[in-house]
Amino acid sequence: MTTHANRTDTEPVQRSVAFADDATLQEISRHLERLTDSARQRTANYSRHGAKLWAQLGERLATGKLARPGLVMLGYEAFGGRHRRQALDLACAFELLHNALIIHDDIIDRDFLRRGAPTISALYRDEAAGFGRSRADAEHAGNSAALIAGDLLLSEAIKVAGRAAAGLDNEEQVEACFFQAIEQAGAGELEDLLFSLNPHPATTADVLHMEELKTAAYSFQLPLQAGALLAGADALQAQLLGTIGSKLGVAYQVIDDVLGTFGNPQDTGKPADSDLREFKSTILLSLAAEDPQFAALLQEFRAGRVSAHQVRQAMAQQDAETFARELARQLCTSATRSAAFLRLPEDAQSRLHHCTRLILERSW
Repeated sequence: MTTHANRTDTEPVQRSVAFADDATLQEISRHLERLTDSARQRTANYSRHGAKLWAQLGERLATGKLARPGLVMLGYEAFGGRHRRQALDLACAFELLHNALIIHDDIIDRDFLRRGAPTISALYRDEAAGFGRSRADAEHAGNSAALIAGDLLLSEAIKVAGRAAAGLDNEEQVEACFFQAIEQAGAGELEDLLFSLNPHPATTADVLHMEELKTAAYSFQLPLQAGALLAGADALQAQLLGTIGSKLGVAYQVIDDVLGTFGNPQDTGKPADSDLREFKSTILLSLAAEDPQFAALLQEFRAGRVSAHQVRQAMAQQDAETFARELARQLCTSATRSAAFLRLPEDAQSRLHHCTRLILERSW
């Protein structure tokens, strides 16, 4: 089995987001390692390069925050699930899906840095450059390899999710949740791309809807909902829990927008100007662009006549960060009130409250 440096089977998994207790995180981590190592061994029977790629993917999966698997387990445990092996499969399927999506997202955003480390694209780009390829050809090779990696992870995620629900009473509903996660993430990514092509930022309402599709659905809403269904919750209970997750997910993305512009790259692991460079329609831009002077400055930036630093300064003067953080706080407050209304067990409510604190106070 593949071993990972800096982690032992008895050592707590250190995560920036803890939506599950340490014992559950360890359980998820070991299960995920078994899945990726199995994929590597299967692939080694017919492709040396494919096996190497799976080894690299396994190393990246081992450093993830496991937020989405933690939420699957939270939803599962809140409704007294009794099929833990299946729950672990479902939890890991969402983590495999997440990693597939962020690999594809890095290609779209032309980012070669993720979590402070080179992306899969960057590794294969550098390998191509080492063979004497031009910069353009090397980047194309890197992105091509990353596209393949994302597709492999997506295929594995679908297979594992299908196995998780097989034979259970809620099999069709659990599978529908997982496919909904893929479909909505794809739709949200497309909207994000198309918004970036428009010379004017999207409206605040459009940005929030895009973030609900692109991030909230697959990262919060549907992991909670699918976990609850796997445990035997009825459709309405699971949907209500999913609604809570959607609010938390939008709040998470709003804070992500703030950190993408005003965060410290050493903490976030991403360049501070990547959102602006790609003309992303973030909640910060949509709020600030309501001012005609800022909208005019943004046009100058897009024409290359002002710097990203000047745009950030203007957003700071508009107090866009304060407004965005207040929006995230309101979403989190609404989510926790809904959790009380649903009468979830005390432990589940406590963990959801903890989620809100992590979302609002994070700096990464």
